[in-house]
Amino acid sequence: MTVAKSYIILNGKQINSAEIQAFVAERLGNTMIAEWERELYVFLNEWFSDSDFVRTQTSGSTGEPKPIELPKSVMIRSAERTIEYFGLQSGSQLLLSLSCRYIAGKMMVVRAIVGQMNLVAIDPSTDFEFLQNESFDFGAMVTNQVFKLMEQPSGKKRLQNIRNLLVGGSAISTALETQISELSSRIVSTYGMTETASHIAIRELSGDRKSDYYQCLPGIAVSLTENDCLQIHLPEFGEPLQTNDLAELQSPAYFRILGRVDSVIISGGIKYSPEVMEKKLEGIIAQRFVISSLPDEKLGEKLVLVIEGKPFATADIQEKITQLFSPFEQPRCILFLDKLPETTSGKLRRVEIRNML
Repeated sequence: MTVAKSYIILNGKQINSAEIQAFVAERLGNTMIAEWERELYVFLNEWFSDSDFVRTQTSGSTGEPKPIELPKSVMIRSAERTIEYFGLQSGSQLLLSLSCRYIAGKMMVVRAIVGQMNLVAIDPSTDFEFLQNESFDFGAMVTNQVFKLMEQPSGKKRLQNIRNLLVGGSAISTALETQISELSSRIVSTYGMTETASHIAIRELSGDRKSDYYQCLPGIAVSLTENDCLQIHLPEFGEPLQTNDLAELQSPAYFRILGRVDSVIISGGIKYSPEVMEKKLEGIIAQRFVISSLPDEKLGEKLVLVIEGKPFATADIQEKITQLFSPFEQPRCILFLDKLPETTSGKLRRVEIRNML
């Protein structure tokens, strides 16, 4: 296997493929090394190996994470699309603040290699204080990292020191989107999955380009199945890639995600999308929450609102629910869970929540 480039520039130091094995062995020999660093060096070793594939795993948002083998050729093509789309060039500064355990972190490394760009790797749990005095051409964060940054006094200023920022991993609240929309840097939400080697489409969150629709990267198209689930058409794959995401198409290149087909709740013969209902409730519930269901003799499933944390009086919330929803779609009761189960990237495990209820 010949990778796109035979070296990586990591934290300003160029390391060629012949040096990788010794470099990684030296780093991994340190028993005090942080887990995020270990994951980075293990991936570098794998990428510069003779194998045509990279072993990775799905995010686990709809069940247990599943191991898959992803062709390096698919990852290289994905990196090339992103580099071209965002106008990145050799010598650009890339910020890696994600774990390389999953595809989002791995692809930041691949983009740096393919584009001959400097990759600055930092602890994902950092407070990003260093952004006060440093700037980057490209970076990626999960939603929670952006949220924590925006809470800090100089967080917005620091965030704007990343010229192009991908945000993914979990849903972005309306309140956070509003804050992001006011920033001068380019911030986008991403749509993709492990099988597509990260994102296949982006949705603009900031500036005049702000949109509710995702735009496919060049060469990629989407369509809908009979049950309105999104299909992805990638030149690298002979057949369309089927998703479980309910979508609305504006064109083969523009789409909007409505929710997941496997999270749809059928109550009294009517289909409800929890994600759509949750959007309506944003702003009236301070705690994290989710729309779920419980078995019901008459309805089959009854809608319930589950709030994270200790129980409290909900009269105000119930009154607002009657104003926001028709009688049929109103949650039948409000329940509390100490902790809502989630994936490592912050996505709620809806099936597990139902089982817990």
